Amino acid sequence: MIQYAIGKDDIDFAVPNSVTTIESYAFSNCPNLKSITIPDSVTTLGSYTFQNCLGLEDAILGEGVTSIGNRAFYNCPSLENISFGNSINSIGEYAFYDCSSLTFVVIPDSVNSIGAHAFSNCSSLTRVIISESVTCFAYRVFSDCSSLSSINIPEKVTSIEDYAFAGCSSLKKMTLPDGVTYIGNDAFSGCVKLTSINIPDSVTSIGDAAFYNCYNLENIHIPSGLTTISGSTFYNCYSLTNITISNSVTTIEGSAFYGCSKLATVTISNNLISIGDRAFYNCSSLDVINYRGTQDEWESISKGSNWDRYSGNYTIIYDYNGK
Repeated sequence: MIQYAIGKDDIDFAVPNSVTTIESYAFSNCPNLKSITIPDSVTTLGSYTFQNCLGLEDAILGEGVTSIGNRAFYNCPSLENISFGNSINSIGEYAFYDCSSLTFVVIPDSVNSIGAHAFSNCSSLTRVIISESVTCFAYRVFSDCSSLSSINIPEKVTSIEDYAFAGCSSLKKMTLPDGVTYIGNDAFSGCVKLTSINIPDSVTSIGDAAFYNCYNLENIHIPSGLTTISGSTFYNCYSLTNITISNSVTTIEGSAFYGCSKLATVTISNNLISIGDRAFYNCSSLDVINYRGTQDEWESISKGSNWDRYSGNYTIIYDYNGK
């Protein structure tokens, strides 16, 4: 199928069973279309297939569909229901971008690839069940899904890419499986209701501003394989009260804990080499730094300008051996 007839004003349309491929732009900018049924004979939805179908509410994809092209349902603000077949294995970039009426999505286990921005700006999306075959949460895949409160992270996932959940302001809890090794830049920035996230020890890299402005984050585990706490990682995490920095960490970069105004206790390994500019700036409640090394070792740590400015009148306890 190359093109839906220009001027056709059907509200409901069923693609004929003889069709095997729906080409790019075939239904784009069809303002009257409310529902579409794709038969089992179709294997591919091209890019931009239903782009700007402003009235489209329901889409049923047949069992034969294996891929959804880039921007296939881009800016379909009335889309409330999408039914996937069980043969689909890939969802393209921006596939459901700005589908602001979509509330619940079940992605079948056949899917192993979800492209960047695939569900960005789906502001009514409250719940997603993800295929257990997915291994990566792509760049901005769920960014600005401001109603998203629940999502499962499959056991095979190894990477949470940059901005994957940025702006998910209703997300409260997150459990990452043991296989995750990478959390990208701004991955959870602006998740203002996030109170807890378990970070497994398999994580070896956390990007800049990964938890920026997560105001309600109360507890955080620094994984044992992490060597660097990146710049602005926990910037303005107002609710953090204590941090234990693992033995593997050698560098705390600039503004890492900037504005953590309730942070009272920090426990630091004697493997630390440097603390960046403003790393603990405006940690106004800081009371104790438990340092596992000697005073001479502490003084040998390279400390950036204003690393502790406007922090509390803290005491440093040297040779600390507690938990």
